[in-house]
Amino acid sequence: MGGPQRELTQWIEDNAGSGKVTSFSGGGGSGWASSSIVDTESGNRFFVKTSKRPSEAMFTGEAEGLRAMHATDTVTVPNVYHYGDLQEGDGSFIIMEHLEMRGSYSQAELGKQLAMMHLAEPLAEEAKAGKFGFPVKNTIGGTPQPNEWSGNYVQFFREKRLGHQLRLARDGTLSSLGKQLMDNLDSYFEGIEVKPCILHGDLWSGNIGGTSGGKPAIFDPACYYGHNEAEFGMSWCAGFGRDFYDAYFSVIPKEKGFEERKQIYLLYHYLNHYNLFGGGYYNSCLSILQDLTGQAYGGSSGGKFFDF
Repeated sequence: MGGPQRELTQWIEDNAGSGKVTSFSGGGGSGWASSSIVDTESGNRFFVKTSKRPSEAMFTGEAEGLRAMHATDTVTVPNVYHYGDLQEGDGSFIIMEHLEMRGSYSQAELGKQLAMMHLAEPLAEEAKAGKFGFPVKNTIGGTPQPNEWSGNYVQFFREKRLGHQLRLARDGTLSSLGKQLMDNLDSYFEGIEVKPCILHGDLWSGNIGGTSGGKPAIFDPACYYGHNEAEFGMSWCAGFGRDFYDAYFSVIPKEKGFEERKQIYLLYHYLNHYNLFGGGYYNSCLSILQDLTGQAYGGSSGGKFFDF
């Protein structure tokens, strides 16, 4: 048994009240972390993820995000038991509840429960006081996501979301169009009140599943306290159907300007995908920016960079 596996096994046996660990099997992974399923003699199972990155850069944000969503007692979210940096070797870990996934779930139930999560009282005192952000930094995929608190939502989204991604993109055309959009960003939120709510932040089909009881579950978050509509920024690959939207909007009705703001939230995630993977995501970013600003560019990546 290797160092990290021995260390994690020891913690589970000493603290989880489930007896001896009987197996520690691989469960897959991503480009940023690997996962394992841990069985114990009591029959309890745990889901463990490890990474070569330190906890502050990898699992602290995930753990605190899961805890913030779990505290709403709405949609099923795995409970976090422990996380931190490994003592034996480099890297970090998170130990959480294992959810037995069966694949199918009710879209209507997911829509209703997600809306209830968005209406729940925030866990963080700052969010209760009307601020936007999160107590710790986290990542959106492999991209660092700054979350410093702000009392102004438009300012937060301009600086910590769109501006951050545009700085990372280092593209003159996107930068120029992005500045035009962000100079006019307040106009998209006129006449509505934005209240801080806990967001999963990266809600696509790969982060949604059905538990053994057929209930929807969400995991692998990039949480922050923001505008509920921002949750639909990954809808282009989430598989949401009419039952989902009907259920969600029966709890939280659409507000004026929803469709235009949705494009802004889509843009954030397309920018992130461009920064992570490049390729065709550039054209998606360009198309949205052109639609929102009414500007037509020839596709050149030249031009001035702006320090948003």
